[in-house]
Amino acid sequence: MATTVGTQPTWYLFRNSGEARPRASLRTNVITTVLSVWFTLGLFLDAYAHANFPQLETFFTPWHAVFYSGFAATAGWVLWTVWTHVQQGRRGIAAVPAGYGMTMVALPVFAVSGGVDLVWHEVIGIETTTDIFFSPSHLGLIGSMIVILTSPLRAAWADPQLPQRPSLRALLPAVLTLSFAASLVLLFLTYSNALLFSSRNVVAMFSTVDNGGAGSLAGRIVVTNLVLLAPLLLIARRWHLPAGAATIGYAVAALISATLTGFERLAVPLALVVAGILVDLLARWLRPRADRRAAYWAFGAAAPVVTWAVYLGVASAAEGALPAIVEFWTGMPIIAGLLGWSLAALMLPNPITVAEPAFSERTATTSG
Repeated sequence: MATTVGTQPTWYLFRNSGEARPRASLRTNVITTVLSVWFTLGLFLDAYAHANFPQLETFFTPWHAVFYSGFAATAGWVLWTVWTHVQQGRRGIAAVPAGYGMTMVALPVFAVSGGVDLVWHEVIGIETTTDIFFSPSHLGLIGSMIVILTSPLRAAWADPQLPQRPSLRALLPAVLTLSFAASLVLLFLTYSNALLFSSRNVVAMFSTVDNGGAGSLAGRIVVTNLVLLAPLLLIARRWHLPAGAATIGYAVAALISATLTGFERLAVPLALVVAGILVDLLARWLRPRADRRAAYWAFGAAAPVVTWAVYLGVASAAEGALPAIVEFWTGMPIIAGLLGWSLAALMLPNPITVAEPAFSERTATTSG
């Protein structure tokens, strides 16, 4: 016999009642952001532990407790938010705020992945090297986690009342959660993260062609460049890029990178924060947005040049010498800029005019 809520069977709650989906309030998105950051910082702690305590041989650790309690708090809050709409008579997708639909799918995926992770560790053991980023249970956790984390971003994207030129305060939940999501991508691409090298490594690797170090560093810069730039281009395609967005995104990426190195190689992460400030100033000057394709493309090209020029400049200043091979340190920022321009061209092949907004009303009502 089915259990009931009120006078209806439980399954009845999953039938769409047909109302337009509610909008998540700023308060809802702020609370989701705070809990999601707790959730993400728990994973940062776990990453620090795996990087610095390779003797770990158990699933039950303090950092796992922080991580999974953060998930429980986030899941509880999202489910409570949906339940408040159910109590108002909504059912099915009509009870789920716009932007949180995929979150309702990701929550059980994460829970199942966590259970699989427990069994995986007990049967196969604890990964302590690069293999940790290829574990199927970990990939399930990180994929669903990114979907959960970016709920405020999707909610803001679906909100037609949010102005095209929002303040950083109005867009902060979206900016923060997108920045932390990008940092999770960077975490699971640790083997391609250019921010993990010391200044000495950077200068040495671009000073020789004999041991493959230059190619390794160049490849890492290419990958890291795309992870840093894509969130900024995404925001700029939907809104005017608010002042501070680049600094926040770069600072969060610097945080996860410093965490993985045990906070022992701080010159490069600090250089990234400086680069973020300069990219914010660049955005203020160029004003990239969907109806200004030339400015959007120029920003996509110039931001990487600034970022990696600062990266190489700070590393060289810290070591008191430039890399020995001139072509590497002069050409690498240009390569990053060309790739950034290509990404901007793919994300905005044609300008979107005011009469043709980047986000339609129909999309707003159906956004996950």
